[in-house]
Amino acid sequence: MRSMDWRRGTLWVCVLVGAIFAAPGGAYAQNSASKNAPGSQEGVQNADLVAVNALLRQLQSQVRDLSGQVKTLKMQQESAQQESQTLREELDATKAQLVSLSSQPAGVTPTQQSFFGELPQSTTEERLAKLEETQQLDEQKIAEQSQTKVESSSKYRVRLSGIVLFNTYINRGSVENQDFPELATPRSALSSDGTFGASFRQSQIGLEGFGPIIAGARTSANVQFDFAGGFSDAPNGVSFGIVRLRTGTVRFDWDSTSVIVGQDSLFLAPLSPTSIATLAIPALAYSGNLWSWTPQVRVEHHFTLADNSSLLLQGGILDALSGETPPSEYYRYPSWGENSGQPAYATRLAWTQNVNGQSIIGGVGGYYSRQDWGFGRSIDAWAGTADLTLPLGNRFEFTGQFYRGRATGGLGGGIAQTVLWNGPFTNPATEVYGLDSIGGWAQLKYKVTSKLQFNGAFGQDNPFAGEMRQNGGSQPYYPSPLSKNQSTMVNFLYQPKSDIVFSLEYRRLKTFTLDSSANSANIINMSVGYIF
Repeated sequence: MRSMDWRRGTLWVCVLVGAIFAAPGGAYAQNSASKNAPGSQEGVQNADLVAVNALLRQLQSQVRDLSGQVKTLKMQQESAQQESQTLREELDATKAQLVSLSSQPAGVTPTQQSFFGELPQSTTEERLAKLEETQQLDEQKIAEQSQTKVESSSKYRVRLSGIVLFNTYINRGSVENQDFPELATPRSALSSDGTFGASFRQSQIGLEGFGPIIAGARTSANVQFDFAGGFSDAPNGVSFGIVRLRTGTVRFDWDSTSVIVGQDSLFLAPLSPTSIATLAIPALAYSGNLWSWTPQVRVEHHFTLADNSSLLLQGGILDALSGETPPSEYYRYPSWGENSGQPAYATRLAWTQNVNGQSIIGGVGGYYSRQDWGFGRSIDAWAGTADLTLPLGNRFEFTGQFYRGRATGGLGGGIAQTVLWNGPFTNPATEVYGLDSIGGWAQLKYKVTSKLQFNGAFGQDNPFAGEMRQNGGSQPYYPSPLSKNQSTMVNFLYQPKSDIVFSLEYRRLKTFTLDSSANSANIINMSVGYIF
């Protein structure tokens, strides 16, 4: 009995222990099933984690895209800043050119803003035509943005400019130079009644560079060449013009002051008649128009007197050129002016008054140079100049220039005759005298429209014949001394577009030999130019 009770008790204990161990397992299984059930809380959390991971991957992709766009925008911003800096430099250079041009109007050159300038007032049709042309130019400039520009070793901008000029001429009479004559000469036994020819050698090429700002000054430089430096020693060499240096300067421009160094035209005689028939040398040269491309250093300062009035003061030193032909083709020897051991000195004062949008400009200048002609024979060369630009209404303009001087052959005065002597030049006892001369020119311009103009001009250079007679007339320039040279010029220029120009010009030359009859010549010149 006791044994049966013990077995029964043992069985109940085993059942109780088994129940205890089985309960957690069932609960665990039930828990696992509930976790994996779709509607359970844990299942919802797992689904949220998957969605968050997908969103993170999407955000990473968008961040990468935004990073690329930011880099592109940064590159565009840098490009825009560079373009803005370039435009600012160009604007500063343009302002400097306008300041210079406003005080020194000159004749026609390819690097000036126009052959004609602008009419102060124009008709509606002219303004519309100008706007149309401006629009065309803007479209061309936009198209050019993708093209290759002029490159240089410098990071600063360089501009190419010039004119491709074709001249054809008919000469009736004998002249010293066929394609751009300045003197009428006696006819030889072999000369004909007239000549016909054509030339391309007055074409010009210019380079202009715009540099950094130094000490507050805008820096720039330019150089110009043409093909009038002579002829190749070859058959038909008259058509193979040799490249020739004309001018080249380096400029430092502040707001009111400029410093210019280089080889430039005479700032004391800044005007020239309007013509493209004689671009190789200024029109009416040796007929009262002083000219020379001379190495120089000059300073210019503008004084503002009122809102519409200003003064320009210029002064500098120049190479003391005296006009003689170099004795050697390869080696440079000092000229008689350079032989003095000192430079030439020049100054000019100009007054500008703006009236109804037009500028009245009047200027006076002075020049002095010491010349040493050997054996202690010294000459004081000097010149005084006056120039005037006077608008006459909206369509007419008068310009003129006058000089009086001594030994001015190096400036183109005295018909390029500088001195006289009364015996053999190599004899120390022979005296050398500076030749006095007087001359000038005047031009009347009629602007029909902004594209068409007519010009008429007269010039005369008059060395003193009395001095030539008194000193025997000896001089090293011409076979016989020249006592007067006159030029009369009439032309029209038509510029249908800003980059093309046509011209027809008539000129009459009359050159007087001392105590002899005058020689005359008539020249007709037809020109076509493309400005770039």
